[in-house]
Amino acid sequence: MSIKHALIGFGCALLLAAPSQAQNAASDNQAAPILPDIPSIAAPDWLSDTVTRPHGNIATAIVAPSISVMPLGALSLTAVGLLPPSITGLPPDLWGMSEPETLARLLRAQPIEGLPAIQSFTQTLALAELDPPRQEADDAALLFLARIDMLLARGALDQAQALIERAGPTNPQVFRRWFDVSLMTGHADRACQAMAANPDIAPTLPARILCLARSGDWTAAALSLDTGFALGRLTEAEADLVARFLDPELFEGAAPLPPDPAMTPLNFQMRVAIGERPATAALPLIFAHADLSDLAGWHAQLDASERLMRAGAISAGQWLAIYTSRVPSASGGVWDRVGALQRFDAAILAGDPLQAGARLTSAYAAMQSAGLETAFAEIYAERLLRLPLVGETGLLARRIGLLSPLYETVAQTALPQSRDEAFYFAIARGQAAPPPQNADLTTRAVAAAFVDPVPAHRYAWFLRNDRLGEAILRATLVLSDKARDPSDITDALALLRSVGLEDLARRSALQLLLLTPAPSQ
Repeated sequence: MSIKHALIGFGCALLLAAPSQAQNAASDNQAAPILPDIPSIAAPDWLSDTVTRPHGNIATAIVAPSISVMPLGALSLTAVGLLPPSITGLPPDLWGMSEPETLARLLRAQPIEGLPAIQSFTQTLALAELDPPRQEADDAALLFLARIDMLLARGALDQAQALIERAGPTNPQVFRRWFDVSLMTGHADRACQAMAANPDIAPTLPARILCLARSGDWTAAALSLDTGFALGRLTEAEADLVARFLDPELFEGAAPLPPDPAMTPLNFQMRVAIGERPATAALPLIFAHADLSDLAGWHAQLDASERLMRAGAISAGQWLAIYTSRVPSASGGVWDRVGALQRFDAAILAGDPLQAGARLTSAYAAMQSAGLETAFAEIYAERLLRLPLVGETGLLARRIGLLSPLYETVAQTALPQSRDEAFYFAIARGQAAPPPQNADLTTRAVAAAFVDPVPAHRYAWFLRNDRLGEAILRATLVLSDKARDPSDITDALALLRSVGLEDLARRSALQLLLLTPAPSQ
């Protein structure tokens, strides 16, 4: 069932259940339910200062508001996306009557690492083609920037770059982000050319110097440095970095630059150019991509791939390729995880069920320690389910299958071997089932959402008031919150089921039940 059809059915049910139109109107006029606060809107603090007019929230003049006119057929920035409704299954009017500012705050509040099913869905939302909210925003780019910032916070550089280029980086705020993404993806020259060709993009001095140097105009770059420092347009720290970037031989033998407490992509690339490549482990995920290349060393590649995989920024295939590219020559930490997975992978590739079964437990435990269970399941579930595994090993193989896209197939074709497994199978089929005896609060909360009919939930006010997308974003925040209240889980899952997001509800429920919380990374 599509989400749109489910909404039509949901609306009809509301009308049939309402005693009168007056009561319906009265309920619509009630205040929204009290829900957790969401953070205020803020741009990422790691953005490079690359354009002189990047801050749309700062007034530069007092003028009368003008009426914007858009030609028929023109596309607003908010509506730009990579995934059409035919692919996402989402209704084009998902945002409805929600305030753009609220939607932007909800998008930016989505966690960097959360429930994998929710991570994937919210990334789809960021890339989807959707109509703008019917309430206009003061800043036409507000919602688009929030989508981009959510992707960048998770290190999804390729997706963010594709979305920006689909829209066209002509807005200074959008260009600022595109410039940084281009720096981190090896396309700095293209960004510099676009900056030079667009008169509406006024570069800051460090960005201008970088682009002059990359174009080979070293004399103009050096003159800009001297003039900028003399006029106070560069701090001493900025001038020191730029000077070393322009003439590294002049500083040969000098002490390295002190660590940068507020690293930006612009400063990062200059430091790389002078041979002082910063470590990325403690930096935001946008910098982790720099460690995916062979130049970073295998250990750095492994750490970066794990971080990006947990955030959903790279595919499971990319992560596996790095994990299996070499043979570990040390032990402890990530090396033990790599060794356990490689031994299991070799048994799977050899088609040896005895060896695969013997190595499965240690390999999966290693993945649990790094929060990579769903990536492991995505790669190996289908091959595991073809092996004749029995007992505890068979139980683990089915558990892994339930964490994969094949979850419903597992539930329909296998016979449960315990009460817990019978309950998991019921959830995978979207059926009501009593929770096992002595079930914890999370399990009971999940069971309460999978009853027939779908239970009432606290998001009904948003649906009645044409705020479907806002309701879904609030529910995704709840499901990715490690400190969530069990009753909140029931409401969030019930909402997803009531609006046709059944697959998302089931996968989220199974992950809540089956994933072991990983230690802080």
